Amino acid sequence: MKESVKFVKHHTRLRAFIILSSCGFIFPRELFSQEQVLIRLIQADEIRYNRKLTGEVQILSGHVILEQDSTFLYCDSAYLNENENRVEAFGDIRIKASDTLNLYGNHLDYDGTTKVADMLQNVRLVDHETTLYTDHLIYDRLNRISQYIGGGRIINEDNDLCSDIGYYFTDSKEFLFEQNVVLINPDYTMKADKLRYNTVSRTAYFLSRTTIRSKDATIYCENGWYNTTNGISQYNKNAYIIHGEQTMTGDSLYYDQREGYGKALNHIVVTDTVQDIIIKGNYAEYWRKEGHSIITDSAVAVIIANSDSLYLHADTLQANFDTAQNATALAAFHRTRFFRNDIQGMCDSLYYNFNDSIINLYYEPVLWSEQNQLTADSISIFIKNKQIDRMILYNTSLIIAKDDTNKFNQIRGINMIGYFVDNDLTRITVESNAETIYYVREDDGSLTGINKAIAGNMIILLSNKKIHRIAYIDKPVETLYPPNDISPQDLLLKGFKWMESKRPSNKYEIFFR
Repeated sequence: MKESVKFVKHHTRLRAFIILSSCGFIFPRELFSQEQVLIRLIQADEIRYNRKLTGEVQILSGHVILEQDSTFLYCDSAYLNENENRVEAFGDIRIKASDTLNLYGNHLDYDGTTKVADMLQNVRLVDHETTLYTDHLIYDRLNRISQYIGGGRIINEDNDLCSDIGYYFTDSKEFLFEQNVVLINPDYTMKADKLRYNTVSRTAYFLSRTTIRSKDATIYCENGWYNTTNGISQYNKNAYIIHGEQTMTGDSLYYDQREGYGKALNHIVVTDTVQDIIIKGNYAEYWRKEGHSIITDSAVAVIIANSDSLYLHADTLQANFDTAQNATALAAFHRTRFFRNDIQGMCDSLYYNFNDSIINLYYEPVLWSEQNQLTADSISIFIKNKQIDRMILYNTSLIIAKDDTNKFNQIRGINMIGYFVDNDLTRITVESNAETIYYVREDDGSLTGINKAIAGNMIILLSNKKIHRIAYIDKPVETLYPPNDISPQDLLLKGFKWMESKRPSNKYEIFFR
């Protein structure tokens, strides 16, 4: 380097005090009140002066080593201004800030008073297993903060992260990324407006709109965190998870990827577009390996049909899944009630198998269909094309129908099968020990008599939602009593219990006991 080379002094960069208001960090240090530590020359192959041209600037070249406060600067050549306590370095630059932190680049402007380093061209910041790549980095040694504003990229184990703006906090080993943040992992891709990442715990903290996409699911939230090491995550604020044809939303979603366990809190909504089911509640747990999840606290399932939807409530709802995470069944446990315009019901427990489209009701089930109340030890409802096709009542089956004059037509037997057309009950077969009490009326509604009959089996036909004809099969015995010739106790079959007061009249009453 010739002595006639003119030293061009860089303009002063006001980087002495970094305020990261977006992250809430403020460092109120009185930098200039501290005793000034000068930059010290340790080694150079050649030292030259040209006081006439460059003043007090030393021109250093060849294996240059400078030091300040146990921080070492290595470079090919440099201009050292001892009066201003500044250095401009060139070529193969390395700043050794600590045992773990090293900063590399091709051009450096360093202010020894403010202790701010401005590094340009092919910049690398290496700290433990984390490497930051950028073309322009400002490193504040006092506050131990690095900043890039022209785009940067970090690599930490399997995580590759890029953003337009970034800050690195050396003490906490944390990055703050802003604008066009993209984190790529072998298992997923994460995009965010703003993200904080801890390189020690390898945990990403979501500070704004964030989307995570993997081969199995898409996750969105506006607040939360994800530990990339153990696979544990939590998603808050407008959070949702899309898995195939299923979507879950909630105020707070927690998931342990290794254990396959998840939990959700408050305003939970699970939507399955394959089964056309929506499940809601305020507390949910999910076990991927076992293939089921539960929802409690105001739990309700909405089973969507062609023209109507069934609203189902119970203390606990359980959804079962196959290995592909497709819903296979829905179970309701304890104090189960449901409502649809054409049918209502209650029982202790219910199981809906999506594969064979059968709904089973257990423990004191009651169904209401128009004027009919149906009870049995257990009831199976067969669904076809999202409509009721038929219904089987098992053991001590009883159908009660209230007529227009508050009298009760009754059918009793061991088992019954009800057949439906367009969700209307049109035919009933009674198997074994069939009994009926039927009020016979004229066309004008006047009472002709009361028919009591028993038979081995029966077939009852209904028209306009009322009994139209009864066929008695196998040793029928039938008696028509005049209205006044039968005692009140003989007007009720065994097990008679009218429960209209418990019948939900709308979708909101499924929550009432």
